[in-house]
Amino acid sequence: MRKGIHPEYMECKVSCACGNKFEVRSNKPEMSIDICNECHPFFTGSEKILDAAGRVDKFKKKYNLG
Repeated sequence: MRKGIHPEYMECKVSCACGNKFEVRSNKPEMSIDICNECHPFFTGSEKILDAAGRVDKFKKKYNLG
């Protein structure tokens, strides 16, 4: 690596809008984010499928999935 051209790599304190706080490494000392793994629907299991005009049911019926 060339010297003097890379940003300094340091510990970064991250705070989410849900109140979760954790540390990562970044070139910034602090970050504020809107969504994290503690509040994202995919990770919490509260993910909902938006069924526009019965497409999911139509797909299941077409392929006999249930």
